[in-house]
Amino acid sequence: MERIENLKNDLREKKLVKVIAGIDNFDIEKVKKVVAAADQGHAGAVDVAARKDIIYVAKQLTELPVFVSSVNPEELKMAAENGADVLEIGNYDKLYKDGQRISAEEVLNITSDTLKLLDRKIPVCVTVPGHISIAEQISLAQKLEEMGVDMIQTEGAATVEINNQGARGLMEKAQVSISNTVELVRNVSIPVMTSSGITHTTAPMAFAAGASAIGIGSCVNRLESVIEMIAVIRATVEAVDKLRNPEREPALV
Repeated sequence: MERIENLKNDLREKKLVKVIAGIDNFDIEKVKKVVAAADQGHAGAVDVAARKDIIYVAKQLTELPVFVSSVNPEELKMAAENGADVLEIGNYDKLYKDGQRISAEEVLNITSDTLKLLDRKIPVCVTVPGHISIAEQISLAQKLEEMGVDMIQTEGAATVEINNQGARGLMEKAQVSISNTVELVRNVSIPVMTSSGITHTTAPMAFAAGASAIGIGSCVNRLESVIEMIAVIRATVEAVDKLRNPEREPALV
């Protein structure tokens, strides 16, 4: 219960940083690195793929809340039975890599089927596809809230062609997801997590847009060493902390 209480507190204070290992990342050694880095980097949560051994390892390595992601209701039921703290319907990157798109109707069906399978109360977060129109996103988010979903996550970068490198490229990646955040925060009362293209540079913009949380993935899991991962996560956490406490000195360790 302490994990969930910490999660709720971070959401209320609008400071949650979730580190995403990847919905299709089944490399257990890489997942271990990401989870360890999230823990040592003072993140607020981790997000892993829906496989029993991966969930077990994540729960053993950290006291952080563990999100488990899938688009398969049966896999999400399994995750709930094996210790997941939050179920995540989303992180659709694998679908996009395969040239697929997921519709609002499909998201609603997956969510409905998942909720019917659950035999215990567990928080559910659902990603709103970034490629559908903003009107469809708002409608979907409102329907998800009515169904009892606890949180929604935005996306955008996976569906946007980036033409620049460096800081400008980062801004382009984050722009769509942050714009979606602005619209969704205005239209639902549940927490909104901004994900897709978010880094320490763009994280403060997401929170300024009204997000209660951010999800960072590729900027961490593309790295090879835990030390590098920790540095990126800490930079993000400190950027968020500086936004909330502009006069506080950054932590040295």
